[in-house]
Amino acid sequence: MGDTSEASSSRQEGHPTAPSHRAVLEGAGLTPDATASAMTAPSRTAISLTVNGVSHRVDVEDRWTLVELLRDHLDLTGTKIGCDRSECGACTVLMNGLPVYACCQLAVWADGADVQTVEGLAHNGRLTPLQQAFIDHNAPQCGFCTPGQLMTATALLNTVPRPDAAQVKHALVGNLCRCANYNAIVEAVIARERPEGVLAGLGGRAIACSRSPRSIRRSRSRRACQAT
Repeated sequence: MGDTSEASSSRQEGHPTAPSHRAVLEGAGLTPDATASAMTAPSRTAISLTVNGVSHRVDVEDRWTLVELLRDHLDLTGTKIGCDRSECGACTVLMNGLPVYACCQLAVWADGADVQTVEGLAHNGRLTPLQQAFIDHNAPQCGFCTPGQLMTATALLNTVPRPDAAQVKHALVGNLCRCANYNAIVEAVIARERPEGVLAGLGGRAIACSRSPRSIRRSRSRRACQAT
């Protein structure tokens, strides 16, 4: 006990503790209300990032996730919030070319990054071959999970231009489909830019490529693939 008391006395006499945050704010002449507000206000950081080829400089709260920045502040609502805990993959975007869950990436971590969302796939209203394949093979059902699936598949195709079914399934293992339309999704990724006919199928069986049977179904799939 004696040692503790001497150490404490030494700190008080020769090494005064740093002033508290409140003391600093009050010393700056802030009123009690202003001091309390400043102490509870979330910290903010200025970041710069490129999203879909457009440069942005944004003051973000340090607690914001990337998906919050994209949806709530850059108005890019194609990126969906599903589980909001890194499990479903609906919020997948590409950051520096790699698929990431935007719900578990802090916005400040994206400082200096190149981000691509589903809105950045099509150019001048022209869908990518992958988006068109999703439509042709009825891959979107409700469409909510489709943006994340498209972004993960895009990352795969950027590195493996002609993947087989096993590679597609492995790449998409982190993207859940609530409608359980997994076979059609895998077919669409394999079929990208391939002629209609028979594809190497799931589990070694042949899968016939088919076009969307109804125009209304095609229109709904197109909206899901653009996800704007």
